[in-house]
Amino acid sequence: MAASAASFLSSPPPSSLQGLFFLLITTSVCFFLYSFSSIKLDNIHHQEDLIHPPKAILPLQQPHLHNHPFISQALDLQVNAVLPEKEVTAASKTPLPTEKRNHESVGSHNDDKIYDAFHDRALFTEEYARMKKRMKIYAYPHSKNEAFANVLLPEDSEPGGNYASESYFKKALFKSHFLTNDPSEADLFYLPFSIASLRHDKRVGVGGIKTYVKNYIRDISQTYPFWNRTGGADHFYVACHSVGRTAMEKAVQVKLNAIQVVCSSSYFLAGYVSHKDASIPQIWPRKGPRPTRPPSHRRNLAFYAGAMNSRVRESLVKTWGNDSEISVHRARLKTPYSESLLRSKFCIHAKGFEVNTARIGDALYYGCVPVVLADHYDLPYADILNWESFSVVLSASDITIMKRVLLEMVGSGEYLRLQENVVRVQKHFQWHSVPVDYDAFYMVMYELWLRKSHVNINI
Repeated sequence: MAASAASFLSSPPPSSLQGLFFLLITTSVCFFLYSFSSIKLDNIHHQEDLIHPPKAILPLQQPHLHNHPFISQALDLQVNAVLPEKEVTAASKTPLPTEKRNHESVGSHNDDKIYDAFHDRALFTEEYARMKKRMKIYAYPHSKNEAFANVLLPEDSEPGGNYASESYFKKALFKSHFLTNDPSEADLFYLPFSIASLRHDKRVGVGGIKTYVKNYIRDISQTYPFWNRTGGADHFYVACHSVGRTAMEKAVQVKLNAIQVVCSSSYFLAGYVSHKDASIPQIWPRKGPRPTRPPSHRRNLAFYAGAMNSRVRESLVKTWGNDSEISVHRARLKTPYSESLLRSKFCIHAKGFEVNTARIGDALYYGCVPVVLADHYDLPYADILNWESFSVVLSASDITIMKRVLLEMVGSGEYLRLQENVVRVQKHFQWHSVPVDYDAFYMVMYELWLRKSHVNINI
């Protein structure tokens, strides 16, 4: 074998003509085999495509857009570009979730053409009655002689300003039948400190709130047995000021375990846990009869005014600042907002430093359909109310298509259905000195009722 190999290696090379001929023959054979294989594979794949057609590649879908029929229409060009004709036809005939009508309309049993403002009206009605009858709250007791009575007890005066919601809740709870002096029958335990009051108290201030809360939890856990049974899971506090979002950083058990009932409900930032915590509306209190204006007299398409303290607001003004139908301003108005809100069909809520402002409450109060441009926002009463039935929720990245969406809603009659529901839900976004059924106080209590069932106490 070695001799044969040596003789092969030592043999003279073939002539250049013979080598070229050999190369051409080899290349032709290889090309023929490759072509035959490719044709056979193509036939196999074609037969498989007839039996199992390849799925269409859809663009990245954003649920908040595609869940609404009129917003999804603004993106039809993208879908039609990738869907086969038969699939587009079938998809257009399939009703979207928000197109389903509930015949039990809010406040009326014969208007079957509107979206129901509730996710499940029958369940809400049943559970609401049970809550009013059975719900019990124990508030940790404090006296007027304590050093921080101003922080722990209800205000004597009528609440006012941008963060009145937490004060209204406390005043209403302390006057309600939900409060009990017997902790053994309590469903939940109320931590009555006020973040807004702590912020304005010179002894504490913004910088001292975290330490105050930490010391308060330490004191009640040493004085009472209730906190330690669940690690605070059956406890809650209420705060509307944005400072409340970071107030629990030195009291980690409060942040992780307790129910945080807050206006600043951004689930993108650490501190707020959707479904454990609850979002409440930021409502500027107003007195007197509510002003009204019919949709036909609202000549302006959309309105916004506010400080330029976020990219969302800057993008909004840059895109629509010179539009004749959308009125947006890069600063707060020097005149009352009420007239601008009353003459507009849609009122825009654009995220500032925080996701929450009083603008949604303002829009609803004046009968204007809210347009929410605040990503990662757990909307108030989201467990109860179907926001798509009375508002337009868009991603901040969709500001450029906003006008098209709103005009289609006006032209189709969708705006009128939304505006009707705005009027129907107004009572849920209003505080009263003495609570009224289904108002903001009772809606917050219902959110707590939903969460108390998740707490299992082993005594």
